[in-house]
Amino acid sequence: MNFHINQNISIHLLKIEGISNSSVLQIGSAGMIKSLSNLYNTGGFTEPAPEVTTPAPIAPLIPPAT
Repeated sequence: MNFHINQNISIHLLKIEGISNSSVLQIGSAGMIKSLSNLYNTGGFTEPAPEVTTPAPIAPLIPPAT
């Protein structure tokens, strides 16, 4: 089945607070979204990061019932 969609989109202000590695921003219709992942060494590091010895304590997301 084929869909033919004509759109006219006017964006006067687009404010994005944050975006992460797996975020998708879609404006309009898309027949297929292809994933793309790039890894760049922008810091010029030559060695792997040191191993974590002890995990940091994690606070509970929900306070205990009283």
